[in-house]
Amino acid sequence: MSDIEIYQKLFANIEKVIQGQSSAIRKLLAAFFSDGHVLLEDVPGTGKTTMAKALAKSIDVEFQRIQFTPDLLPTDILGVSIFNQRDQDFEFHRGPIFSNILLADEINRASPRTQSALLEAMGERQVSIERNNYQLDELFFVIATQNPIEYHGTYPLPEAQMDRFAMRFSLGYVNQDEEVAILENQNNGHPLEHLEACINIEDIIRLKKQVTNINISDEVKHYIVNLIRATRETEGITNGASPRASLSLMKAAQALALFDGQDYVTPDHVQEIAIPVISHRIMVDSQTRFSGNSSDQIIENILSSTTVPV
Repeated sequence: MSDIEIYQKLFANIEKVIQGQSSAIRKLLAAFFSDGHVLLEDVPGTGKTTMAKALAKSIDVEFQRIQFTPDLLPTDILGVSIFNQRDQDFEFHRGPIFSNILLADEINRASPRTQSALLEAMGERQVSIERNNYQLDELFFVIATQNPIEYHGTYPLPEAQMDRFAMRFSLGYVNQDEEVAILENQNNGHPLEHLEACINIEDIIRLKKQVTNINISDEVKHYIVNLIRATRETEGITNGASPRASLSLMKAAQALALFDGQDYVTPDHVQEIAIPVISHRIMVDSQTRFSGNSSDQIIENILSSTTVPV
């Protein structure tokens, strides 16, 4: 299979389960193939968990799910050492973080201390436990879901945790015809039950390497940096996006270019992915929030006011 055929096959397989969400699937795969992590933020019932499961079942890899609750502990994620009486020594039992695709379901229902257990793993693909470092697999991808912050019983994710996610986006509601199709599709069982792997881990690693080979001109690089720097200079933003945002935006745009069968990044690719990559990394002051301006709207204004290379 060619590189674009791998993407198209994976996309079509996920779409068997997640209907009417082609834009969300494209964003998800852009993060997946560019070594990023994804935060899906939406109201219950829109298919966040189902999308994560569909991706995992479409690839022949190890998948783990953690249901985040207020009493969840860091050791429930990372693992714990248990004393072996026979050998008179401690044995480390690996937690669910030692997997290829990790679903952190309703991540904002756990305490900040437990949320922080993911920081090192997401940033460096390793975990430090009891003075020992454990490397994670080359393919390690976190899909976290959360309900909106205003819901009861949730804890806002710390800024450092948010910055580890390459993208944050929502699925939203599908249109009427698509919702009817979902009902028909699940009339005799859930399509996820019959979903089979369509590609393997070798295909994934090959495509991830190809993403890094996509050309990106100096002009487009400057365009990316100008967008990020604008978040640090715009009125109403207390903390702008970090250089990690520039890297995430570049890599995600490279993935989109590969999906489109192009060997170079265009400003359109950058603009398509800018809001999901940047908006969750900025802090908006209270006066701006009260005036009705969201972080997404601020990034839209930055996009419209920043000179686009030709």
